[in-house]
Amino acid sequence: MEQTALMPDVAPAAPSKGKTTETGAVEFTVNKDELLRELAGLQRIVPRKTTVPILFNIHLQATGHNLVLSASDLDLGLRTVCPARVKKEGRLTIPAHKLFDYARLLEDGDITMRLLENGWVQIKSGRSHTKMVGLAPESFPSLPLFPAASAVKLDVQALRYLIERTLFAVCTEESRYILNGALLLVKPEGVTMVSTDGHRMAHAQYTKAQAATNEMRILLPKKALAELNSLLNATKAEQIQFAQNDTTLFFAVGSRLLTSRQIMGRFPNYEAVLPQAHPNNAVVLRQELLLALQRVAQFSDEKSNCIRVRLSKNEFKLSSSNVDTGESEDALKTSYTGEPKTIAFNSQYLIDFLKAVDSENIRLEFKDADSASELRPEETTNKEYAYRYIVMPLKA
Repeated sequence: MEQTALMPDVAPAAPSKGKTTETGAVEFTVNKDELLRELAGLQRIVPRKTTVPILFNIHLQATGHNLVLSASDLDLGLRTVCPARVKKEGRLTIPAHKLFDYARLLEDGDITMRLLENGWVQIKSGRSHTKMVGLAPESFPSLPLFPAASAVKLDVQALRYLIERTLFAVCTEESRYILNGALLLVKPEGVTMVSTDGHRMAHAQYTKAQAATNEMRILLPKKALAELNSLLNATKAEQIQFAQNDTTLFFAVGSRLLTSRQIMGRFPNYEAVLPQAHPNNAVVLRQELLLALQRVAQFSDEKSNCIRVRLSKNEFKLSSSNVDTGESEDALKTSYTGEPKTIAFNSQYLIDFLKAVDSENIRLEFKDADSASELRPEETTNKEYAYRYIVMPLKA
């Protein structure tokens, strides 16, 4: 089968610049649990493979009563804060994954870190004494400061809703650079997020009035979306602050600041793809359809994941076949009363949608077997949210 195409709160301080750290001039003590909580988030930013050795490290700056921790992969950066008892202010870098793995095994209590004369970092906790090899903090990439003057506030719950319903449809093909992220559209009347991989499109809206005075169109890389979603799930804040400059996006989530390089380019005209009306529709129980799809999909072609949906009066039938594994069929009750129709879909595209929504019933709307179909939740508990999912059928 061939797939047809479808057209913060207060941000942490930055590391000081222009001043070389004095040898042995850094010493601080932190609580193990508080340190691990911040290190856990930084692990997702630090690359596992890179040709730039300093990126394997996190940057630590002891200042005042805080330890500011930073990680970067040059495209994505995260800066966060941990309470600390600072004996000597300064900064250092230390291997991120090694520190996290080691600190998890220490006994509960305080951890003291001190920069030694040879550039190594001494770590003491209880009866455990360890030294790790650090690198010069001057070589760590500078993370930009949060432009608070131009920031707008976004609702945490709404942004989480938008990301969770669009992230899975972001294109993963590197050659399709513009589609490697989602479009975030902020208007005075609401917020919209759209993603597409060329064969399906997820369109989520939050229609509550926003403080933004002008329209903002931003392309958010997929990795930044995933990390932002993790930060949103971990915060107790009701709002975050968002800002941008010519090259960088900023998300201040509590005491954490996420920065991301922008995707430069023009997102496709998604409004031209949104269907205006469909002559046919069928309503089916979401959980029953999800389980049936997962059963039938096991016998679909591994390359196309093709399953066939046959609609007839009050029946929603799924089927698949594979000469190597066998065939499967499942039938569900539906409200459909039109003429019999058969449409072929990539089963994974339907499963992704069903896992992203939480309504009891979903509605499938379509014109014919060759045109884009639309799926959406049949009922919504909050009228401020709207979700549409457009899928192109498969063709033999």
